[in-house]
Amino acid sequence: MTASTLRRTGFHTLKVSGVQRLCDDAVAVTFDVPEDLAETFRFKAGQSLTLRREIEGRDERRSYSICAPAGAAPRVGVREVPGGLFSSWLVRDVRPGDEIEVAAPTGNFTPDLDSAGHHVLIAAGSGITPVLSIASSLLGASDATVTVLYGNRRTDTVMFADDLADLKDRYPARLELVHVLSREPREAELFTGRLDAEKLRRLCTVLIPADDVAHWWLCGPFDMVTGAQELLRALGVPDERVHQELFYVDTPPEPVQHIDPAVVGSSSEVTLVLDGRSTTMTLPRNSSLLDGAQKYRPDLPFACKGGVCGTCRAKICDGKVDMRRNFALEKAEVDAGFVLTCQSVPISESVTVDFDA
Repeated sequence: MTASTLRRTGFHTLKVSGVQRLCDDAVAVTFDVPEDLAETFRFKAGQSLTLRREIEGRDERRSYSICAPAGAAPRVGVREVPGGLFSSWLVRDVRPGDEIEVAAPTGNFTPDLDSAGHHVLIAAGSGITPVLSIASSLLGASDATVTVLYGNRRTDTVMFADDLADLKDRYPARLELVHVLSREPREAELFTGRLDAEKLRRLCTVLIPADDVAHWWLCGPFDMVTGAQELLRALGVPDERVHQELFYVDTPPEPVQHIDPAVVGSSSEVTLVLDGRSTTMTLPRNSSLLDGAQKYRPDLPFACKGGVCGTCRAKICDGKVDMRRNFALEKAEVDAGFVLTCQSVPISESVTVDFDA
């Protein structure tokens, strides 16, 4: 891919400066950012990077959460997905010195680092990746207190075990770290089992009075995150104090519909704004904004196309769309007019979508 194509698609070639083995099926990959791209890759705690790779002529993209504290070199945590072409490559084959196409940091699963108070972070499996970034950044930049509840199967599957232990040693009075293992007995029954809603209820009852928590941060599989949301709602925690991010959804995304420029059937006039450039096109109403518009604007940002990562987030400035599913945007964002374009179909005669908002 040429340099001009990279600029057009928003990706830059970064060199891998380090690969840290976390456990048998997971690594942390650190990138070396040249000085001229330092501002582009300046990230907030909890954001993610989209990586691009061409596999057998296909443009494959994956979004991985940054696991470094704000101000450090960008580093992503990757757990191998069985049969995953992208994750297996990163975990098994990538070495320091390799070059990877990376887009600028994105995401709103980010705390205000000036915010004090008590932050509770609940993670399972590779959901620890943004949680580690948030916890280390809060502890380093403020006088906040942090509780991390981290669920895994066994001790040998815990990602970032050493990083978390080092963080606990550095901030013993301000960090409480609780490991919950589902397939390995712990001394206390409270810390054995799945980190589901019932387990979280018991942990909150014993360890964490909900009224004392300023913000809750949830990251993990769908069932854990939704179970925690329901529990916190039942405990009377306001929605604006609960923040969530999924690292996968059990239900796969709908198959991509490849739309030809000639539209058959109901359609809408859609105007897209990205990087200050406006494009108007006729799109079908039976396909997502993202899928329909990619033939006209191949530079549109996306990663998972499953409504999880939030990379394709944009604001509807005029007209109406139907967002079929949403696992990335918070209620306040939706109320402000933001949608996931990979999950939104146009339903009005005209729609204006602003990716720069």
